[in-house]
Amino acid sequence: MDRKTILSLIAMGLGVFVIANDITAMNVALPAIEEEFDTGVSTVQWVVNAYALCFGVLIVTGGRLADLFGRREAFFVGAGIFGAVSLLAGVAQSEAWLIACRAVMGIGGALMWPAILGMTFAALPKDKAGLAGGLILGVAGIGNALGPLIGGAFTEFLSWRWILFANVPISLLAITVVYLYIHQPRPEDDERRIDYGGIVTLSLGLVLFMVALDQAIDVGWGDPLVIGSVVLSVILLAAFGLIERRAGPYALVPKDVMRNRSFTATCIAILLMSATFFATLFYVPQYLQKEFGYTAFEAGLGLLPFMGIFALSSFVAGPLYNRLGAKLIVTLGSACIVLGPFLVALGIGANGAYASIVPGLVLLGVGIGMFYSAATTAAVTSVDESRSSLAGGIVYMFQIAGGSVGLALTTTVFASQSGLISGLHAAFRLDAALALAGFVVTLLYVGGRLGAKRRGTPG
Repeated sequence: MDRKTILSLIAMGLGVFVIANDITAMNVALPAIEEEFDTGVSTVQWVVNAYALCFGVLIVTGGRLADLFGRREAFFVGAGIFGAVSLLAGVAQSEAWLIACRAVMGIGGALMWPAILGMTFAALPKDKAGLAGGLILGVAGIGNALGPLIGGAFTEFLSWRWILFANVPISLLAITVVYLYIHQPRPEDDERRIDYGGIVTLSLGLVLFMVALDQAIDVGWGDPLVIGSVVLSVILLAAFGLIERRAGPYALVPKDVMRNRSFTATCIAILLMSATFFATLFYVPQYLQKEFGYTAFEAGLGLLPFMGIFALSSFVAGPLYNRLGAKLIVTLGSACIVLGPFLVALGIGANGAYASIVPGLVLLGVGIGMFYSAATTAAVTSVDESRSSLAGGIVYMFQIAGGSVGLALTTTVFASQSGLISGLHAAFRLDAALALAGFVVTLLYVGGRLGAKRRGTPG
């Protein structure tokens, strides 16, 4: 690769890192924020939830806008919003101010992520598509893994506000490098209609569904507010499908993407696999803190065998994808995600303490790194190149949706048990069962035939 391509990939990596790091870094700062603003945990949790909710709900819209109006332009707008509002969040004088800024940061991230994915795939030749997927997911894994450590260090030695201030120079650097070295052409369509009906119905439907999941953990699935939110969400999502049919080529999710069987199967597999990823991030720290008395920072370190291997295997999966094809990589990765929860469950409560769950965490890291990297590449390259940012946004939406639904189901199963250990055993068994269903979908439908080379043409 020439110097221009390398600098372009570095810029993309910086953008991914700042988004991924911000997802996990603020978690360890919540107690300090709660104390400074003299508020409760039910309020301060929205510092994290507002960002994740807006990011997850609007990422499909961000992908479509990037494909319509230019990925470079979408990146500039998103990174500008992200950096500027990070500065405003860093000087917040109340919890409401901070939460509002975090929601707007989520909008910036939703514009950045699919634009980055589209630009990265476009920056590399088709025979290096696996490298693009591995780079994005690998850097995301590093950002997720270092988030609690960076957030903990800033909170302990400076202030939680520096987590947000640090976003500003990184965003400016990424904008500068993209401006100087990435000059991909804008789409040539003269008529760029925005599907406002699709955006509104999809966004509101997803918001209601994710809020219902969040509330169900606290009040139960039988609560009238939860039931009403789920019903209204289903109505809105059904209306979204009808609106998309009538919107034709101007739809938020065009017909050629919705009817692409390879792309759809990959999204379903990701949906089923994501429960294990989210549950591991949530329940392993809980186990380490409640069973062994780890601090929040120590529990974050305890996730390193999982997140570090996830990042490393994502990078390795890229070259393997190019050499061996999609099918073998996604199949091996999904098999590891099925076996990993069983090993974690066997280790929980065993005499080996923390060391007893490390083999399961390592296997999960290998599986998730290989699977998500290869599956994302397979999904994005199965649609027309002009849809790559949209495809990347949809894939990530399915990851968040699958993780959210899976975590809610896992929490329901966990709460039905009599104690911490038995609850964790039941929870990880459920995750393994969901992953097994994802493995079957992957084996049958994702990545073509075993031994076949990756397809770079539309499906």
